[in-house]
Amino acid sequence: MNILISSAGRRVSLVRAFQKELQNASKKSKVYAADSEPELSAACHVADGFFGVPRVGHANYLATLVKSCKARKITLIIPTIDTELELLAENKGLLAEYGITVLISSMDLIRICRDKRKTHTFFIERKIKVAKEYTKKDFKLPLFIKPYDGSRSVDTYVIKSKEDLTDYHFQNEKLMFLEYLDHDIYEEYTCDLYYGKDYQLKTVVPRKRLEVRDGEVYKALTSNNALVKYIIKRLGKIDGAVGCLTLQFFMNKKNTKDVYAIEINPRFGGGYPLSYLAGANFPKWIIDEYLLNKTIPESFDVWEDELLMIRYDDEILVHGYKG
Repeated sequence: MNILISSAGRRVSLVRAFQKELQNASKKSKVYAADSEPELSAACHVADGFFGVPRVGHANYLATLVKSCKARKITLIIPTIDTELELLAENKGLLAEYGITVLISSMDLIRICRDKRKTHTFFIERKIKVAKEYTKKDFKLPLFIKPYDGSRSVDTYVIKSKEDLTDYHFQNEKLMFLEYLDHDIYEEYTCDLYYGKDYQLKTVVPRKRLEVRDGEVYKALTSNNALVKYIIKRLGKIDGAVGCLTLQFFMNKKNTKDVYAIEINPRFGGGYPLSYLAGANFPKWIIDEYLLNKTIPESFDVWEDELLMIRYDDEILVHGYKG
């Protein structure tokens, strides 16, 4: 019952969470980590073992992944970055032939999540508001610009005057011109949702984003607020959704019925460790469902409200590293 955290990078807390829960289920099982530069990955050094793979998209990526997993008797892969999702979803059946399960939503859902334009349509069909998309000839300031296939807040801009706009903004076909949602009016939340094998929502944890660095939350607060019932009502079942989905919402500070959905990431988000430490034990549920074949009940009230997470930088020391 060995597990792999792929593209592990800095996800030390996620590796440790899976190590703890896997040990509770099987003392002999291990949590491995993989990365394109494993010797320089903190998460790889805290894992029970690690190996290198080519970057996603390289011709040998999949063959190397399969060979390395077979050699270590890895039967479950947990993806962590956007760029690997489509490739792993496309090859879910192939990996299954080697006895390897990938915890990943359906290809249809992955494509919806990876294209923000399709994500907007998905939300609208479920009667969830989204920021208005403008044309590049007819827009209203202030303006928020982001790529339709972006991640980690790369290539995003808040435009408050026409002088801030450049030729790049108009010529880059990937950039969307969107209605700006004012943080003085709206609170921003990242919500960790767990979907079982039956595509049913099992729990939802809203996390208020207090401080973000490089697209990843560094200060956050769990909040059992109106978003919980709002999400249960509209997203209680999503065909093809399994495991952890991370959704972003803006909720009006004075009117909690005024909610906008921003995006979906069908994977663990960087801030998930707060939800885990609050009691939303996704690693245990994954182990129960995918390794022990147990059924997961709804668990909406298992986590601690108003738990504050303040992150800080730490060091991983590797002795004798030759580079």
